[in-house]
Amino acid sequence: MTVTKKSPSPDLIDQLLAGYQKPEDILGEHGLLKQLTKAVVERALQAEMAAHLGHDKHEPIANTAGNARNGTSRKTLKGEFGELPIEIPRDRQSSFEPQLIPETSNPAGQTLTTRFLSLYGRGMT
Repeated sequence: MTVTKKSPSPDLIDQLLAGYQKPEDILGEHGLLKQLTKAVVERALQAEMAAHLGHDKHEPIANTAGNARNGTSRKTLKGEFGELPIEIPRDRQSSFEPQLIPETSNPAGQTLTTRFLSLYGRGMT
């Protein structure tokens, strides 16, 4: 199975860059890059949880164990962009172990970027 990669549309990029005036607007503490990274990581974690449980949020429980979502927990990621607080979903049976951000994440010298690349290299898209 081949996966085709989609580039963001020029219109989407224009919308994201609306109001851009200086490099800090993209790369700064509250810049676009940090906000996008947070949104993408949290969305990927929600997709992992849906795959783990067998159903999307607000859908009937589809697994035989009756496991369901149970809020989130906070974690701070460290990377080239500084510290990034994210919300990691939890399940009632505490059996969810995210692949993107493992429980014992941040091995010596590993940044979020290298983690993304290593997962991609192993076939996770």
